[in-house]
Amino acid sequence: MRVLILGGTGDAAELAARVAFLKGVEAITSLAGRTRDPSIPLGDFRIGGFGGVAGLASYLRQMKIQLLIDATHPFATQISGNAADAATEVGIPRLMLIRKPWEKVSGDRWIEVDCVEAAAAILPNLAKRVFLTVGRQELPHFAHLNDIWFLMRIIDPPTFDVLMPTGVVLCDRGPFMFYNEREILVHHKIDTIVSKNSGGDATYAKIIAARELGVQVVMVNRPAKPPGEQVNDVEGALAWLLSKLH
Repeated sequence: MRVLILGGTGDAAELAARVAFLKGVEAITSLAGRTRDPSIPLGDFRIGGFGGVAGLASYLRQMKIQLLIDATHPFATQISGNAADAATEVGIPRLMLIRKPWEKVSGDRWIEVDCVEAAAAILPNLAKRVFLTVGRQELPHFAHLNDIWFLMRIIDPPTFDVLMPTGVVLCDRGPFMFYNEREILVHHKIDTIVSKNSGGDATYAKIIAARELGVQVVMVNRPAKPPGEQVNDVEGALAWLLSKLH
């Protein structure tokens, strides 16, 4: 059975590694190619977009894909929507592997917003020194905030044509450790973190550090995903996959 895993997350990489040892299953992991040095998953993989719904449907037919597992980032709405439409068009089962979002606990100082633009809009009355961890593509939304200093953590350095807010760029890739995150907040005198609610353990340490230090967090809530079957972890995805083999 041929399976296409839409990847780019740690969960997708773990799933690909587990599936590689299943008899009777051939998996291909697809990476969007937005980072310059992506983590290569175990097994077959491809890098790059498909060209919308029509392109993905064509690929599914060409490669004789029988199952589609969408294990993309919780904020990757376009590819998830395309996956839903393409799987329906081709007539194959589709599963979404979506890790649970973080939940606010005692001690957290969260201000929840529905989009990155809303996060940028509330910062002028809220913050002076911001740890910005929403990804390279979102930086232009904050470029006009000249009275705020930003520490911007991204995987790849920004290109010269990207509008940037005032501050410093820190290039790094998770998972991140608590003590390092705490040191960053203290050293740079951060008063506010802006983060997407990605869920998972790889980047949660900054939330723990913020809680301990009393740093406020502007948390961008997740966008809606298309309807369909979904699980929250790799074990659930494996169970779904095995159920399709019988």
